[in-house]
Amino acid sequence: MYKIGELIFYGSTGVCRVEGIEDHETGGESRKYYVLKPTCQDGKIYIPVDSKVYMRPVISREEAEQIIDAIPGIKAEAIQERSFTQLAARYDQLMAGHDCESLVRLVMSIYAKKQYAESHGRKFGQIDARYMKRAETLLYGELSAALGLDYDKVQPYIAQRVSEMKS
Repeated sequence: MYKIGELIFYGSTGVCRVEGIEDHETGGESRKYYVLKPTCQDGKIYIPVDSKVYMRPVISREEAEQIIDAIPGIKAEAIQERSFTQLAARYDQLMAGHDCESLVRLVMSIYAKKQYAESHGRKFGQIDARYMKRAETLLYGELSAALGLDYDKVQPYIAQRVSEMKS
């Protein structure tokens, strides 16, 4: 069971702080619920402690640094699918891993696709843009929590670290 104040990665929401653990009556039965406050959006989430929704502790600072250090070695290839439905399903599959390394690969893959489209005078797809934004939000949210950085400072931090590694 998570503790009050702990940061966790919750489902497709991303990083949340456990603000409380409360008992709620439903159907004459009492269940414990986490009260979660997402770090990258407004609102609160009430979720049963024994829920099947994916939850895990936020990665450590060391794990975050290792992920960033691995970025230069990741070969990103644009994901191509025959239909928008297949493309969305493929992106969902990659995001379902709920881990930073998969999110880095996904962001880099979609970014490669964006660069290719722009260099060939094509429009960047809406599905690609939507999934890139979701993946970046989840990734930067977790790295922000792990590194103790403000959310908007994560991308410049990654760019600086990667640039230093290439020099």
